[in-house]
Amino acid sequence: MLKFLATLSSINLWMIFLAENLLVTALALLFGWLTLKISKKPIKPASRNEVLICLLTNVINTVITYAGFWLFKHGYLHVTFEINWAIVFDFILLFLLIDLAMFVFHYMIHHSAVYKVVHRFHHHYTDPIPIDLFVLHPIETIGFGSLWLIILALYGFNFYAVLIYLTANLFFGIMGHLGIEPVPASVRKMAPFKYLGTPSFHHRHHLEIDFNFGFYTNIWDRLFKTYKP
Repeated sequence: MLKFLATLSSINLWMIFLAENLLVTALALLFGWLTLKISKKPIKPASRNEVLICLLTNVINTVITYAGFWLFKHGYLHVTFEINWAIVFDFILLFLLIDLAMFVFHYMIHHSAVYKVVHRFHHHYTDPIPIDLFVLHPIETIGFGSLWLIILALYGFNFYAVLIYLTANLFFGIMGHLGIEPVPASVRKMAPFKYLGTPSFHHRHHLEIDFNFGFYTNIWDRLFKTYKP
């Protein structure tokens, strides 16, 4: 697939990557909508502004996708393709490494002037809905995308581990912006669920911005005393 993409013109690559990002967004929003429907919770419609920002985020993510492919094509970013235990190791490493990096990034934004200029935009939505995962200030989208590319460039991750991670990333993102908690309290108290970033964990952050900065886990919040159940 990558060899085939390398033969295409830049225009064709832009079109393919834009279509890919829009498809991923549509599937994520469909998953969120179905989860709310099954939970029999009222579904709040997205505003016009949320839809427009979501589309802008997709355009920026397309730029980041193209940049990542360009780095790969020119040898600045390396991946392996072996099907072995490295997939499990690389996924866990990527999952925890990016979770830590985004915790630090997120915490620093909240404790700097950048919050008022950039991140407060996302926090306009104290009662989030699935589309709000993609409602970010353009500078923040670029920041997260750049962080992602830097981490990929530092280590030759397994390609399949990256795909699994991207799927998990989307799952956690949508779950965190459902506005409901579909996981029973009894399950959330059990390991490993009590260390994961469940929907109510991230919803608490939208309600009280000085707590719960983690994304996939609450490990770093527990360590740095910013955790609130």
